[in-house]
Amino acid sequence: MPLPCGIELSKLNAPQTDDDTSFMKDKLYREALGCIMWLQVRTWPDLSFTVNLLSRYQANPGPRHWKALQHVLAYIKGTLHYKITYDPNSPEGLNVSGYSDSDYAGDPDTMHSTGGYVFTMAGGPVVWSSKRQATTASSTTEAEYMALNRSCQQAVWMQEWMSEAGLEQTLPTKIYGDNKGSIDLAKNVKGITKAKHIHVKHHYIRERVSKGDVEVIQIPTESNVADILTKPLPRAAHEKFVHALQLNNTTDA
Repeated sequence: MPLPCGIELSKLNAPQTDDDTSFMKDKLYREALGCIMWLQVRTWPDLSFTVNLLSRYQANPGPRHWKALQHVLAYIKGTLHYKITYDPNSPEGLNVSGYSDSDYAGDPDTMHSTGGYVFTMAGGPVVWSSKRQATTASSTTEAEYMALNRSCQQAVWMQEWMSEAGLEQTLPTKIYGDNKGSIDLAKNVKGITKAKHIHVKHHYIRERVSKGDVEVIQIPTESNVADILTKPLPRAAHEKFVHALQLNNTTDA
């Protein structure tokens, strides 16, 4: 895994002693992180959460942050032969579908949640993101709802881009999530009264669902590949989602 499951990092891990400061003096943390970010943006969706997390500490990284970054480099070395694979015969073809997920209050410094999404075409990922939410969610449902809303914005942008490219989507873009409460909110099943405290900007998804531009569908957590974008996972779960994202080891071919 890019990071060990259960790892805890915060700004409190910044240098606390002269020895810590001396240790970090010649460590090229930001430079190494920039290289990892370059990989993540292009072909390594499984590094998205890791880059999101380690970027929070680049202003003043400590030995614990550096150790975590070295763990990521070791992961990269061990998965160099993994490549994104697209299948021209995939049942979904060039139709876009997405997965959305969020943790809850996972950042110990701000208590903000981290949301992630990944969209696929021809069986493989084409767009992915892991981002700490800008506001504090009051519940898991709210965090997941904000993540769904952000996923919806990306879906609509992709629909417009595909249309301009002559590949107009004829079906609603399906977005899969594992939280029933957030999906009910997106469908407005339970009414607006229980969501009045949520900022109006996060209700964009309701409009798009009602217009038929997107369809939100609940799936089991163990089937939600976006889980890999919100937290470090146990090895078995991480490897399962890596393969589900069609990141295949070319040495096995």
